[in-house]
Amino acid sequence: MAQHSSKGARFQAVTANRLLDGEVVYLAADNSWTEVFANADIADGADAGDALLARACPDGYEKHVLEPYLFEALHDDNGFHPASVREIIRAKGPTVRLDLGKQSRN
Repeated sequence: MAQHSSKGARFQAVTANRLLDGEVVYLAADNSWTEVFANADIADGADAGDALLARACPDGYEKHVLEPYLFEALHDDNGFHPASVREIIRAKGPTVRLDLGKQSRN
C-alpha cells in the first residue's frame, strides 16, 4: 500500500477513494468512511498509525474503497489539518473551479 506520511510523523489519518463515486474519504473513529477530514480518526504515534491503517483494511475492504493509506496531519490551535499540499487539495477539492467539488458546498 502507498504511504504518504513520514516515518517520524506524530499525527496520521487514513484516506482512500470510495469505489462507488471516486470521492475522497477518511476513516472515522467508528470505522465508517467520511467525506469530511474534520471527522477523520487521527492516530497519535507510529504504532497508532499502523493500527489505524489495519482497521481501514479488514477483509473485503476492496469492495468499498481503493488503496487506503496513511498521511501526515498537523495540529494547531484550529485543530487538525493535512500536512501536505496533496492532501490539502484532496480534502478541499479541485483547485481550478470553486463551483465544483467540496468547496462548492460551503
